[in-house]
Amino acid sequence: MTVLASEIAFASSHAGDPAKAMADVAGQLGGEPLAGMLLFCSHRFDREALARAVNRQKENMGGDGVVAIGCTSSGELTENGYDEDSLSVIGFPASAFHMSSLCFDDIENFNPAAARQAVRSLAARAERESRHLGDRVNHVALFLVDGLSHREELLTMTIQDALGDIALIGGSSGDGMAFRETAIFDGGRFQPRAAVVAILSTPRPIHVFKAQHYRPSEAKMVVTGAIPQDRIVTEINAEPAAQEYLRLAGHAGEALGVAFYAAHPLMVRAGGDYHVRSIQSANPDGSLTFYCAIDEGIVMTVGEPVDRIAGMEALFADIAAHVGQVDRIIAFDCVLNRIDAEQRQISRDVSALYGRHRVIGFNTYGEQYHALHVNQTFSGLAIGR
Repeated sequence: MTVLASEIAFASSHAGDPAKAMADVAGQLGGEPLAGMLLFCSHRFDREALARAVNRQKENMGGDGVVAIGCTSSGELTENGYDEDSLSVIGFPASAFHMSSLCFDDIENFNPAAARQAVRSLAARAERESRHLGDRVNHVALFLVDGLSHREELLTMTIQDALGDIALIGGSSGDGMAFRETAIFDGGRFQPRAAVVAILSTPRPIHVFKAQHYRPSEAKMVVTGAIPQDRIVTEINAEPAAQEYLRLAGHAGEALGVAFYAAHPLMVRAGGDYHVRSIQSANPDGSLTFYCAIDEGIVMTVGEPVDRIAGMEALFADIAAHVGQVDRIIAFDCVLNRIDAEQRQISRDVSALYGRHRVIGFNTYGEQYHALHVNQTFSGLAIGR
């Protein structure tokens, strides 16, 4: 693949061997020095072997000056649209970008006060070290967090607060649909229970966005029993949660499962807008586990699908109005969107749309947009030429 000067580079490989996959990617990226890399990989890779391969190849791309972050995924977004079992790498050329990162490697013991101070220092360093790019430099924070940590809300709010006017955008790492262990890549290694924020600086136009493919219906329900720390709802409308959800959202013959959750998401009104609160699983005791924070007293409504293709076309037109000609759109697309597209038999159309509009990224367990941790959205960063 020929990479134009200063174009954001992208490469992917389906090789099963980590060393071969990273060598394939390095060959496709070309020889232009990079300021940073974003990598997304299938959970099936041997992580230690992949980390070694990335560290070896990084020496040929700018050495220690290249900031490399990434995570395991529930699918990748490549030039083919929806993809899987791949290693995908986005390369930011040093001629047009600067990147600096900060890792939180123990988010079980996350300290908000210390984190705010560290993030403010990161932002100051990014502003100082990117001055060589020109007088008008734009900054955005890319955020990746363990998708099984249940810590996304706290970290997202804290980090966005510390960033001030710098917008945060990102996604929660995945491991297919196994829900066993996800990992964040930073500092040359993969690690669970971690998060990383990287400030990307460039004089080129940038725009962060969030879109969802559902609207609220008339079917309302109230959470009457919950275990908030575990994101579990035990009762809805004073009935067993799974049973009541199925009654209100389903039709004769339907059964609970990931396809059902993707097709019938629950939505909550907050800040004047409706946001999806996606269900991860139904449990043997009749409770429901969510991807997002949930608590007693919350009123939810069942989401109804809108015309996804028409909505996406409108979104891409709006993105072009903000940044002009698009170089790349780095997307954080919920895995439930992918599953729902497959169920509705529109995944080929969605993939073609993504390919046409230069969308790359990964399928997530959740998305971060400014101070919000959200579900079942298509969120991301558009970068103009």
